[in-house]
Amino acid sequence: MTKAADEPQKDAIRSWWANAPMTYGEDHGQAMYTLADGSVENVELGSQRFFELADAVFYRWNEPLHRDDVPFANLFEYERFRGKRVLEVGCGMGCMSMNWARQGARMTSIDLNPVSIAQTRRRFKVFGLEGDILEADAEKLPFDDATFDHVYSWGVVHHTSNIRVAISEMYRVLKPGGRASLMLYNRNSILSKILVGWAEGFINLENLSLDPLELSSRYGDGARQEGNPHTWPVTKREIRRDLMPQFTNLEIKTLGTDVPEALNTWLPGLTRRAMTTAMVKSLARRWGWSLWMTGDKPSW
Repeated sequence: MTKAADEPQKDAIRSWWANAPMTYGEDHGQAMYTLADGSVENVELGSQRFFELADAVFYRWNEPLHRDDVPFANLFEYERFRGKRVLEVGCGMGCMSMNWARQGARMTSIDLNPVSIAQTRRRFKVFGLEGDILEADAEKLPFDDATFDHVYSWGVVHHTSNIRVAISEMYRVLKPGGRASLMLYNRNSILSKILVGWAEGFINLENLSLDPLELSSRYGDGARQEGNPHTWPVTKREIRRDLMPQFTNLEIKTLGTDVPEALNTWLPGLTRRAMTTAMVKSLARRWGWSLWMTGDKPSW
């Protein structure tokens, strides 16, 4: 987690995500979607229809995080940072950057992967939005100290080889009094502990040939395609002790939006027959796949 990435490894991460971008399609990296009527639609990457279908899946996965028809309004402080400089570290296909721009932020988006940059620029053009969208390394952000009022990252930094350096860079470019927020995968989750660690690692004996990092990467994003080069989920203790000790007002909570779908996938009908809504929410708060943390940079 803390070892500096060599260039071949970084190139492997860049290349993998360029070839398999986060499209939220039926297969990782593909733009094929199953519609509500059961039909399947293939669309062109970069088309308006692609963005609409990909966003619909992404929003559905995170439905509890939206409010008043504003995506992720239960997480993001859109009002506080309207007209302010906001940076997204790892913009993917640009959905979250789009929402910040629509809410009036002065948006800057970076990604290591050139396909993500091309698609995010295309998205902003399609929807008539303005923003600076740059190919850049999260571990070497090309910005001066104290440039941004808010810096955030969603599901990206755990794919870097040096999470600590990436977060330190986010801290460096944040203005005093500014806020950072991140989503990182949770090592103490149902998915990580049961699906990856127990089912694949122990039952299928994968831990005999794969170390914990390799196992997590193999069965994280893109598992059907033999996984990705680097995925390392974290724990709340690591966040407080190793990754974000320089931040004040640090808050960490578990987002369990994945838990109901995971339970229905592994044990179909369980949540309908044997579990109350309160029971599912309790599991989600404790064992969800995503950790959401916010912290402030002290003012001078």
